[in-house]
Amino acid sequence: MNWDEYAHWGRHIADWGADYHKNLRDRPVRAQTAVGDIAAQLPTAPPEMGEGMDAILADFDAILMPGMTHWQHPRFFAYFPANATPPSMLAEQLVNTVAAQCMLWQTSPAATEVEGVMVNWLRQALGLADVFTGVIQDSASSATLSAVLTMRERATGYTGNRDGLADKGHLRIYCSDQVHSSIDRACWVAGIGQVNLVKIPTRGARFGMDVAALDHAIKNDIAAGHTPAGIIAITGGTGIGASDDLGPVLAVAKSYNLYTHLDAAWAGSAMICPEIHAEFWADVDGFDSIVFNPHKWLGAQFDCSVQFLRDATPQLNTLKIEPEYLKTTGKAVTNYSEWTIPLGRRFRALKIWFLLRSYGLDGLRERIRNHIDWAAELCEAIRLLGGFEIVTEPILSLFSFRCPGDDAMQQHLVDTINDDGRIYLTQGAFQGQKVIRFQVGQFDTTRDDVMIAHAVISEIWEKIQ
Repeated sequence: MNWDEYAHWGRHIADWGADYHKNLRDRPVRAQTAVGDIAAQLPTAPPEMGEGMDAILADFDAILMPGMTHWQHPRFFAYFPANATPPSMLAEQLVNTVAAQCMLWQTSPAATEVEGVMVNWLRQALGLADVFTGVIQDSASSATLSAVLTMRERATGYTGNRDGLADKGHLRIYCSDQVHSSIDRACWVAGIGQVNLVKIPTRGARFGMDVAALDHAIKNDIAAGHTPAGIIAITGGTGIGASDDLGPVLAVAKSYNLYTHLDAAWAGSAMICPEIHAEFWADVDGFDSIVFNPHKWLGAQFDCSVQFLRDATPQLNTLKIEPEYLKTTGKAVTNYSEWTIPLGRRFRALKIWFLLRSYGLDGLRERIRNHIDWAAELCEAIRLLGGFEIVTEPILSLFSFRCPGDDAMQQHLVDTINDDGRIYLTQGAFQGQKVIRFQVGQFDTTRDDVMIAHAVISEIWEKIQ
């Protein structure tokens, strides 16, 4: 392909993309293909000769698109959103075109400096103290792993990387029983182990960590000769939106000199609304590490996760490695590859710059507030369906419910809804029972899109009961 052909097909794909998004409501939300359908249509061996882009794109439409679940669909109510606003998509096109590897300041000065400014813009937007700096990671999983590794190194006097963990005893990490599985995985990868991730029961209307139980667990571990290393709190947990009471958690951490990390991957975006910040994030400035994903509710195209650090030094002491070929001479600069696990880095800050300039904080706040209001309205409508039960009340724009019947019936309802294609939901688990999750957060969803869910759920329930 030459560059004239590139320009031609680039225009074609841009037009295709606009049509795709404008007509998404006409497609089923979840892919309606069976396992193996797509692979069966692909050759089993690579081609010896090249093909024209017209043939490749025709196969993309005919073979691949039927097997895509449409995350940008306005009636995508499953998981959490992975929004892709038009400005962030255009930014990604520029990033892909320039194709810079932004591991060091000298390999892309603009990327490094824009990243620093964008992290600071988001710090201000979220109402965090100006002591915080930060870095853009690929996902909250990477940010959490970075924080857990930092907890490990800090607890071992920064000897774990050098000596290994063979003689370090049991390092203990504490969190609630509502955390995302990425916390478990971080403990696996960090060598801490599942058995040393201590999950504390929750209580209260927002299912926050039982702080007395947390303190008791730490005391017991110290008495048993274990080494407490850190506490991971959550705001807006994946299952039901569980949110810890941050001040009391921080007080316990301070009393034992423990490193703290706050997982606000989904809900952090809502903290650009001052009233939500005041309600959910009191004392947030006490955390050592905080992560939120602009690629969820805020509208930055996946992947884009921001980790704020009250003091970057512990994480740098954990992750920084500087062979001769990566050293930068001259004035002191920031090399963000020293703050993260991967060496290679994409120019993720550009889509944040485009996004914030295009919508402004007011435009983003309006969407988030609407989503919260519409979720509450739908929750009340489902509450009135005969025999239905709201299991967990709305926390921001997430709630869960059950239809009449056992766990198998909950799954049957979810599967039948998703096979219908008009909306997309997922199941979850809470207190030993299966629940049906509902979250509002797709960037272009409307009140009508949300309330259609009530009609779909009630219609399908009538058919299957």
